[in-house]
Amino acid sequence: MEYLKTTKPVRSLVWQGGDLVDVVGGRAWNRAGAERRTAADRGSGFDQFDRCVVSPSGRYSVVHTERGARALLLDGTSPVRELTRSSYHDEDFDYPVALAVLPDGREVLVHCPEEYNVLQVEEAASGQRLTTGVREAKDVFHSRLSVSGDGRHLLVAGWVWHPYGIVEVFDLEAALTDPAALDGYGVLPMDPGIDAEVVSACWLDDDRLAVATGEEFLDDEEVPALGPRQIGVWSLSDRAWAHRSSVDFEVGTLIAGGGRVVSLHGHPRLIDVRTGEVLEEWPEVAVPRREGAYGVTHIPTPVAALHPDGTHLAVAQDENIALVRLPSAVGSADLPP
Repeated sequence: MEYLKTTKPVRSLVWQGGDLVDVVGGRAWNRAGAERRTAADRGSGFDQFDRCVVSPSGRYSVVHTERGARALLLDGTSPVRELTRSSYHDEDFDYPVALAVLPDGREVLVHCPEEYNVLQVEEAASGQRLTTGVREAKDVFHSRLSVSGDGRHLLVAGWVWHPYGIVEVFDLEAALTDPAALDGYGVLPMDPGIDAEVVSACWLDDDRLAVATGEEFLDDEEVPALGPRQIGVWSLSDRAWAHRSSVDFEVGTLIAGGGRVVSLHGHPRLIDVRTGEVLEEWPEVAVPRREGAYGVTHIPTPVAALHPDGTHLAVAQDENIALVRLPSAVGSADLPP
């Protein structure tokens, strides 16, 4: 464990090679802990932004407010265009936006620019919309978007009006031919399904996603399904749960990289998503106790980044960045392909 000194609070974190970058703050830190500026003073307008997403290539990024309607697309450090989302309940759930590289190499932006329940795909460079056509979207608040590494599927960890957290996966390739593919229930079957509220989800690889549930449940007797306070691994190709495990802790936000999965709630935990076992935890590193994409505004989503090779976890603290070296010989933490 080590701590990187920061000159001001960190608002976003992403790994770029061996460096940690705060795109919103325009700063970066190397492995030696030296801080440097990555962008000139951007003016007071950037003060409103508190989160970012970065494209797999590292070229594009979107800085945005976690709650609110405004965002800005950047090419490197240069502004490309302003973005927005529907103001309908924008203060109540996390901004829906993702950047991805399609299988044909095009870099795209996925967001909800007009309606909270209508997903759109646009070319990042030009802004050309790739999902034009008649839409009949269902009543879902899309949030926490992420695209699989191969650019073929979109993961959504949003919610419906109870409120109640859900997970969806959509076929992006199909959506480029028929945008209505983003309006239905996606590629996750209803049975076997999920009988509890989803609090977070993340990609493990191009085929598998990890899904964490909370205590709320639907009382559905269909089996096998993912129940309350469980972590499951779903395989798109097998259309089945590869693993389902009960846990005795609140999972909070899940992040993955290099075959490792970390749970962020109160403090970080390295977990085996096949068994639910906590392999190691760091109670001295504080993170917000946040579950789900909606609700409370005074508890933000943790600002953290797991290195793509799974070796290091960076977590923003009040006055520094906690840099955790994950254990290398934990065996079951590394998921097989």
